[in-house]
Amino acid sequence: MTAAVDDDLWSAVGDPTRRRMLDLLLVDGDGTATSLSEQLPVTRQAVAKHLGVLDRVGLVHASSAGRERRYRVDEVQLARAVAQLSSVGAAWDARLRRIKEIAEAIQRSKDQHGTQ
Repeated sequence: MTAAVDDDLWSAVGDPTRRRMLDLLLVDGDGTATSLSEQLPVTRQAVAKHLGVLDRVGLVHASSAGRERRYRVDEVQLARAVAQLSSVGAAWDARLRRIKEIAEAIQRSKDQHGTQ
């Protein structure tokens, strides 16, 4: 049985720029739209929009720091995302094993009928 997948969460992390932002925030501990835009090939405004998406799904949280907002990764929500991915991966592994078993059974049947 797979855990329920949060489509909004996966839509948010489906974007490569947002995944890179999460990586940067995890390495640096926190960051602002300005500091992130200096490390990414997108504008500060684009970074701010991406941070808004990540904030809406709970992957980052902002706090005021002077004129800017500092963002940190919510490790509990990130762990939830990883657990969902692991669950989906395990379900697909089971499906693929079953498909392989069926294909092997078909091949064995063909081999047995072809030699008689």
